[in-house]
Amino acid sequence: MKDVNTGGPAFPMSGFDMRHGQPVQAVYQHGMTLRDYFAVKAMQGLLAGKLTTTELSAIADDCYAMADAMLKARES
Repeated sequence: MKDVNTGGPAFPMSGFDMRHGQPVQAVYQHGMTLRDYFAVKAMQGLLAGKLTTTELSAIADDCYAMADAMLKARES
């Protein structure tokens, strides 16, 4: 698999926990990547409208192509 710019975490979270009465940073969740989030939003739009294809792999490819274009646009 080629090295893909994922945009980093879309919904990062960190949390604190108590250990021996002291707060410690215990949890760090990356969540989905920004690339995945953009692809999901593109898919949502496609599925809400009229599709020109029912080929699921083509739809997925198009959604990730849109996500990659959105990430590239963020760089400028």
